[in-house]
Amino acid sequence: MSVAQSVAEVLRKHVVLEVESIDRTYLNVYVPQLQAVEGTLKFIRIHRGHKVASTRMVEPITRQFVGSIERFAKDNSIPLLTFEKGQRKDDFAKQQRKTFQKAEGVVFIGKAQEKCRVYRTEKRRNPQTKRTYPWIVKSTALVNHYYFYCIDEDFGPFFLKFCSYFPYNAKLCFNGHEYLKRQLEQKGIAYQALENGILSCPDPHQLQLLCDRLSEGKIDALLRKWLRRLPHPFATQDRQAGYRYQLSVLQIELALTQVLDQPVSGRIFFEEVIRENLDIGRPKQVQLIFDRRVTKATPGPFRTRVITDGVVPSLHIDYKGTRIKQYHKEGRALRTETTINNTYDFYIGKNLRNLPALRHIGFQANRRLLQVQRISHDCILAEEAFQNINRPIQVASQRASALRFADPQVQALWRALLLFQLLPAGFSNRDLRQHFASLLGQPAHTLSQGQMTYHLRRLRLHGIIERIPQTHRYRITHPGLRTLWFCTRTYSRILRPGLASVLPELSPPNSSLRRSFDKLDQEVTAWIQHAKLAA
Repeated sequence: MSVAQSVAEVLRKHVVLEVESIDRTYLNVYVPQLQAVEGTLKFIRIHRGHKVASTRMVEPITRQFVGSIERFAKDNSIPLLTFEKGQRKDDFAKQQRKTFQKAEGVVFIGKAQEKCRVYRTEKRRNPQTKRTYPWIVKSTALVNHYYFYCIDEDFGPFFLKFCSYFPYNAKLCFNGHEYLKRQLEQKGIAYQALENGILSCPDPHQLQLLCDRLSEGKIDALLRKWLRRLPHPFATQDRQAGYRYQLSVLQIELALTQVLDQPVSGRIFFEEVIRENLDIGRPKQVQLIFDRRVTKATPGPFRTRVITDGVVPSLHIDYKGTRIKQYHKEGRALRTETTINNTYDFYIGKNLRNLPALRHIGFQANRRLLQVQRISHDCILAEEAFQNINRPIQVASQRASALRFADPQVQALWRALLLFQLLPAGFSNRDLRQHFASLLGQPAHTLSQGQMTYHLRRLRLHGIIERIPQTHRYRITHPGLRTLWFCTRTYSRILRPGLASVLPELSPPNSSLRRSFDKLDQEVTAWIQHAKLAA
C-alpha cells in the first residue's frame, strides 16, 4: 500500500468512508411566554389568578416539582445522586450506563447546584404615596438542577436537565452519531463503531441517508415523548393555556468524518496541515471558510490554535462564537467539526426550525476548510498551463499581455488578489488598486483607473478572475486561485531565498545551501572536463 505524500493525496486516495452528521447537540427547552417579565406577570396574575405579582406565588409549584422528582425516583427504583463539585458528569454517566440493562429508560437522576437566570421579587417604593410594592426582576442565583440521564430506543443516550426554579427552563443534549448507531441497528445494517462515529459500513449510501433524516421534527418528538414520561412543573391546565416547552439551539456540532485506510495517512495530513496552515484563522482566511465578509467591525478574536493531547495534535479555528476543530480520531479517521455556539453569527435565529440552514453552514465550512488545505498543498501546474500564463494570450478578438512569473509588478498583482480570498461580494477596481499600490510601495492615486482596468482585463482573459454578472465586481476563479497559490509561494519561498543563498556576492560562505551548490558546481565542472578529455 502506497503512502500519501500530500494533503490532497490523503483526501483523494486514502479516504475509505465519508460521513456527514450532526454530532453533539445542546438545546434550550423553554416556555416562550415566561422569558420576559411581562409574560411572568401575566402567568401569575391572570392565568394563576393571584392578586399579588410576586415570585412567592410560584413557590408551591417549585415544591411540588421537586417532590414529584423524588417520588418518581423512589417509585421506579432510579438512583437519585448528587454530583460533587468539579465532577465530570459525562464520564460518570458513561460508567452508570455500563450497568443499565434495559433498552430504554432513565439510568439515574443527578442533582447539582448551578448558576442560572431566574426571577426575583424586590420591594419598591412609590415616590408619591411612599408605600412599598413588590416588583419582579430578572436576576441570577445558584439553584438545584436535576439531570435525567436516559437511554432512548431511537436516539440512544441523552440527558434532559431541569432548573428547579421558576420559569423552570431546561436543556436537552443528545448525540447525532448515537442516533445513527441506533438507526443502523433497527435497519439491520452492520457497522463498526468509533467511540463517537462510524468506522466502517457496507452500505455508505444508506448510512448517509440516515444521517440526513435526523430532522427537527424527530428531535421535537424526542422531547415530547420524555416530557410525557418524566415529571415536569407545568400542569395540564398550564399546557392547555399555551404554556408549553419549545426548543432552540444553544450549541450544535456538525461533523465530517473521513475514515482513512491507514494511520500513517492521518499523521501525514496533520504534519502538512499544521506546518502550512497556522495562519488559517486570520480574517482573510476565515472569510473564505465561512463564506462571510470580515470587516473591522466583525467581532473576534480570529485565531488558529494547535493543541496537543499526548502526541495527537488538533487544529482549532475561531470565527466569532463558532469554532472548527480538526483532529485524528482514534488514529483511524480525520474528523472535521464545526461547532456553532451562536446562530446569530450567521444571521439565523435560534429556533429549531432553522436546523437545515445550520446544517448547510456547518457542513459547508468543513468542506471549505479542507478545500483551502487541499489547494495550499496540491497546486502543481502543468508545464503547458505555466507557459500559457507567461505568454501573451488571445481570446476571440481580444488580446492580453503575458503575466511574467518573475515580474515584480505581476507578483504584487497576484499577492493583492490573494488578500480578497474569494469574498462572497467579490472585489472592485478600487479595492484592487489600493492593495496593489501598497505592495508596489506607492500611493494609490498614482495608479489610474485605466491602468487597473488594463490589469483586470488581462487577468480576466488569462482565466485568473471572472466578472460577476451585472456588476462591476470580480472574483477569483478556482483555477486562478490555484495558480496564485503556486506562483506566489514558489517565488517567495524558493526563488528569492534560493538565489540569495547560492550567489557568492549575496550569501555568507558558511551557508549550507551555498556549500551544497558549490559542491554540485564542482562536480559538474569535473564531469565536463572528464568528458572533454575522453572525447
